[in-house]
Amino acid sequence: MGQDDGAAGPQSIVDVTTPLSPEEERRLALMDAIPIMDESTPLAAQLAQDTRRRIEFAGTKFPPPLQTRVLTVANQKGGVGKTTTAVNVAAALAKSGLRVLVIDNDPQGNASTALGIEHHSGVPSTYDVLINDVPLEDVVQESEAIPGLYCAPATIELSGAEIELVSLVARENRLRNALAAYLRARSRRGEPRIDYVFVDCPPSLGLLTVNAFVTAREVLIPIQCEYYALEGLSQLLNSINLIRAHLNPALHVSTIMLTMFDGRTNLAQQVAEEVREHFPDQTLRTAIPRSVRISEAPSYAQTVLTYDAGSTGALAYLEAAREIARRGIEPPPGSEAGTTTAPTEGEDRDVAVESVEGVNEGAEQ
Repeated sequence: MGQDDGAAGPQSIVDVTTPLSPEEERRLALMDAIPIMDESTPLAAQLAQDTRRRIEFAGTKFPPPLQTRVLTVANQKGGVGKTTTAVNVAAALAKSGLRVLVIDNDPQGNASTALGIEHHSGVPSTYDVLINDVPLEDVVQESEAIPGLYCAPATIELSGAEIELVSLVARENRLRNALAAYLRARSRRGEPRIDYVFVDCPPSLGLLTVNAFVTAREVLIPIQCEYYALEGLSQLLNSINLIRAHLNPALHVSTIMLTMFDGRTNLAQQVAEEVREHFPDQTLRTAIPRSVRISEAPSYAQTVLTYDAGSTGALAYLEAAREIARRGIEPPPGSEAGTTTAPTEGEDRDVAVESVEGVNEGAEQ
């Protein structure tokens, strides 16, 4: 199963300027022993690629970002894999040693289901944070399956929040303020920094999605490899430009992920090529394939990373998460090369709060 550029062989994560440890040497030797298969034998090529990925990711830790990264996972078109992308990328980062928070801002609560988090009526949820000013720390639950993975669940009450938010003060900033207070509270208690925050959105541009856009600096857009997805992308970019012009100047599209990719079809190849042509810097090299395992996992209240960690879908999400993590260790846009250093243990908590509080000084006006 070819995956366009995403099917290329995995890149080595080892710095060639430093001596290799015995474990790294063993891992590279195992990878070199796997025969190279071409597209004339697609099944064998996929098996070889998956084997390399399993060896490469065994015990691998991803580097923490320079500061807390807040990403809104959004697409106005439904069924493109927003929730699937949010929970599986979050799980992949958490399994690789990082601390990740998923904020379920979709009334359907699918992200909460996939993470095995209780979200029945009456459970403290994102609704209480947005409408009743409940602190986010009173809502967040830690995943039992993956340490370091946290979730603020969504309940059915969130479906009425769109209407209730209309009459509230600073209605577009309520989630941003709640997240900043949560990060500040962790800092005061001396708890480790949250490395990544993912906000899962409903497929619309209501006040729930607006809150998510105001909260984040980055937008992660999953794009299904079909024609209609391109139309949805154009509409979404227009919406993001409106948010940037009026509410959050720091917002930008940092990541585009191709989902439900089927390398056997010309349409999927053409859509992937067109997206990469127009967004070469934002589009990840790794494309997420169609996978039964990815679809099955939520029915067991799991992500694909815990349901079948060795499956093609799980390995693809791990590789995509590694790409996202590598971007997090690069200096922020606009900073001079070589002048940005990672914050110290004492400084990183302040940076984490500032990364949310400093999104838009004019947003509260």
